[in-house]
Amino acid sequence: QVQLVESGGGLVHVGGSLRLSCAASGTITSLVVMSWYRQAPESQRELVAVISSGDTTVYADSVKGRFTISRGNARNTVYLQMNNLKPEDSAVYFCNLKQNARNYWGEGTLVTVSS
Repeated sequence: QVQLVESGGGLVHVGGSLRLSCAASGTITSLVVMSWYRQAPESQRELVAVISSGDTTVYADSVKGRFTISRGNARNTVYLQMNNLKPEDSAVYFCNLKQNARNYWGEGTLVTVSS
């Protein structure tokens, strides 16, 4: 089993920054893809950023140039640095880990951007 715990959410003003963290524990191989998704009220969950096992990154167009996904040295932690935040970035942010064709999710961390 794999467990994911997110942290770092909170309330920030427009233009501010937050850094989200996701710590993975359990049986984790080196060939995992980790991602951040977000879900705003009454909206579908959407992909924000992905980092592959080889550290290739992909971003949603809406966050390119503002958000950066990265792994920690232990490689079982993934971060999402969010800069120049906008009100439309407000959502619950979920960490996702894909391993052996299975998806694992954290419980999410709330980000609120006030204007």
